[in-house]
Amino acid sequence: MKNKLTIISILVAIVVSSCQQKGQQQAPPPPQLPIMEVETKDISTFTEYPTQLEGIISSDIRAKVAGYITDVLVEEGAAVKKDQILFKLETRSLSGDASAARSRVNAAQIEVDKLKPLVEKEIVSKRQMETAKAGLELAKSDLQSISANISYANIKSPVDGYVGTINYRDGALIKPSDMQPLTKVVKTNKVFAYFSVNEKDYLNMVSTLDLEPGSDKDLESSFPEITLKLPNEREYEIKGNITSISSQVNRETGTVRFRATFDNPKSILKDGLSGTIIIPNYLKDAVVVPRVSTFSRQGKVFIYKFQESDSTVIEKALDVVRADPYFVVTSGIEKGQMVVGSGVNKIKNGDKIIPESSKMDSIVNSFDKVFK
Repeated sequence: MKNKLTIISILVAIVVSSCQQKGQQQAPPPPQLPIMEVETKDISTFTEYPTQLEGIISSDIRAKVAGYITDVLVEEGAAVKKDQILFKLETRSLSGDASAARSRVNAAQIEVDKLKPLVEKEIVSKRQMETAKAGLELAKSDLQSISANISYANIKSPVDGYVGTINYRDGALIKPSDMQPLTKVVKTNKVFAYFSVNEKDYLNMVSTLDLEPGSDKDLESSFPEITLKLPNEREYEIKGNITSISSQVNRETGTVRFRATFDNPKSILKDGLSGTIIIPNYLKDAVVVPRVSTFSRQGKVFIYKFQESDSTVIEKALDVVRADPYFVVTSGIEKGQMVVGSGVNKIKNGDKIIPESSKMDSIVNSFDKVFK
């Protein structure tokens, strides 16, 4: 029995040893992957900001007096001139007030005329005459106020432009305190696009501009031309310019307000239209890596740095700005360092690889061919 156990033990040991040797023989070699040197390039990045367009003139039309609309004299989209009447309000009660006010003016004038010779003859005092004159001025003031209100019942356009949406029609009672205007008059041969830029982006932008001390060139004109992307994802055919930058940072939002201006000769752009502002940023000698050489995890971008001493790879987190087909690296890797060019999905942190020397351009070109 003892001999049988000894034989079994020997057989088990042989089998285990054979399996171990077989497993060792099947262990795969390190993957052969391209490595490349991190380079710098002159490159353009693009930053996007949501915006809503306004005509260069966008004037709310409101009533200065309360009343019922009796006439709407324009249609939506109509071209109008400054001081053209757009709406008329009912004025019968105001006309009655005006008639009464004129009567009071006439009575006060008669009183002044009657007292004038009596003052000259010193029959009545000068103080009585001054009181009569004050009464006359007060009556005239009341008449002027009522006449102005009658005039305000003819609601006019304050500017040349085009009529927007008409929010009230005949018979509507309107008041100066109404939240909604009667309509808008807009002028859209040029349009303004307002957008907000956070502090970090603002400082990054201005750091790349050509701003020489003592130069007459202002900050706004130092920015490159910008693009407007419309809601249908198409780019507007005419480039715009930054024409205004707020002198203050909004303390609540931490943003700087910008205004861009676009020509609109075909009237394609409308007041209230939404869109996206695209600002190019030209960078000289920027550190770049191909996007195909990176991987992401939990919203962060990583790359594998190659260690020549032991042929292992170490993951490095990067701060980047996208500039297809590259990432512009602001921190995490430096020019001249060696990184894995592609195949980053085949390895993990600390793995060994068999390096294959490659160039950044060849990595990018091979990536482009795959997706063309």
